[in-house]
Amino acid sequence: MNLKLTSKLERLRKSKKGIGACVLAAGVTAITMIPQSAYAHGFVEKPSSRVALCSQNYGALNLNCGNVMYEPQSLEAPKGFPDGGPIDGKIASAGGLFGGILDQQTSNRWFKSTIKGGANTFTWKYTAAHSTSKWHYYITKKGWDPNKPLTRAELEPIGTVNHDGSAASNNLTHTINVPTDRNGYHVILAVWDVANTLNAFYNVIDVNLVNNETPDTVAPSQPTGLNASKVSANSVELTWKASNDNIGVKEYQVLRNGEVIGTVPGTTFTDKKLKANTEYTYTIKALDTAGNISKESERLKAKTTNEIPDKGAPTQPKGLHSMGTTATTVDLMWSPSEDNVGVDHYIVYRESTGVMNKIGAADNTSFMDKDLKANTSYKYVVTAVDLAGNESSRSDVLNVTTKSGDSTYEKWDARKAYTRGDRVVHEGKVYEAVQDYQGNGDSNWILALSLWKPVLNK
Repeated sequence: MNLKLTSKLERLRKSKKGIGACVLAAGVTAITMIPQSAYAHGFVEKPSSRVALCSQNYGALNLNCGNVMYEPQSLEAPKGFPDGGPIDGKIASAGGLFGGILDQQTSNRWFKSTIKGGANTFTWKYTAAHSTSKWHYYITKKGWDPNKPLTRAELEPIGTVNHDGSAASNNLTHTINVPTDRNGYHVILAVWDVANTLNAFYNVIDVNLVNNETPDTVAPSQPTGLNASKVSANSVELTWKASNDNIGVKEYQVLRNGEVIGTVPGTTFTDKKLKANTEYTYTIKALDTAGNISKESERLKAKTTNEIPDKGAPTQPKGLHSMGTTATTVDLMWSPSEDNVGVDHYIVYRESTGVMNKIGAADNTSFMDKDLKANTSYKYVVTAVDLAGNESSRSDVLNVTTKSGDSTYEKWDARKAYTRGDRVVHEGKVYEAVQDYQGNGDSNWILALSLWKPVLNK
């Protein structure tokens, strides 16, 4: 069986570079994954914002953030907060950008930086600085509920830094007085208002606030009872007993052969896509909200079983349908297949000259087909593939027709220069330039609200 990792990110997390907590503890500069071509954007670097920790050291401290880990500088939405801006429940993601994963809100979802009340400095990192009117800061109120979506009603202002309209880089660091009348987990919202557009950038910072008390320096107890409760040819299911802490355990790190492979809030973890008939060594560490790390658990050696040839294909994908079309795209979705071992991925086929040809693969049950012709009929089928490479029978055929195109505007070119007011078509939607700029080939710029605004959907 040829096992493969499903993403480059997973490989990075399993490499030595992915041991974010160890890297930070050693004082090594955090690695932040930002495209070199990012335009006029920024984020709070110190103390590290939620999105910064999604990006630094390959997301070792804030896991499973989605594509925002590559775009921490791009949380942009209309300004005017708190009267305007992103709606309640979507404040952290600036209106639901990058799938809205940043809006997930529980007491233990995100890593917290420990700070004390009083004067604190907040430093922004700009990939290229806009002219700026002000920055303003907010914090969650006493008694807020960390297990509910973040809303305006739970935030109160703590400081404003006015600016003269010059570049944001002229004022990198701000001193803000953080309240001293509350303790524990709080969220600070930092907003950067751009002077020459209608937009602002939004960053939330998760903090463990310590006031009028001794900082928590006590690490959780060593995890015990580590056990391999279920072992197969390709996976090991681990369980262990909960650690104790003077305040509370936040999460557990799972290490395989000395490298962090995952972080979970509970006491179970399944390590998947392993090699058959291979021995692995596991340990567990407990972390509290102050960042204290326990001693490693006793080592557990677990050996995967001999591989039994898997000849059973997954079930046929059902319910193939379109979630929407434009003049150039078709958004496909279907129900998951089942398999005796596990479905690895799905293959999407599109008919051409009477033959179904593979056009792509998906790790989940959705796929966006792009660069299509307007007002054209297309036929699709989907199959499921398991870890052994067994492919299911094809789904039922789906017929979809793209929408009519708009020949009034030219197609957007990522390398072209545009003037404010220019209109272009991109993936079936019409956009209008909000300022003059020269493109450099970055395909994400059409989605930057500081450059383009959608004016008409096709």
